[in-house]
Amino acid sequence: MGFGSYDESEQQDASADQETDGEALNVHEHDHDGDVAVESDVDTDALVDRLGEMREE
Repeated sequence: MGFGSYDESEQQDASADQETDGEALNVHEHDHDGDVAVESDVDTDALVDRLGEMREE
């Protein structure tokens, strides 16, 4: 193999990493609902103008 050595002892069976206690993975465990508020002294029009300048650069 031309891409480096392959050591089967370093490879693991994917099923060995899974928990076998019958519990499913909860993908929503760390979901958060909320709002984000940003306070700024800069006017929205000034920000849009600056964005336009950045795109031209």
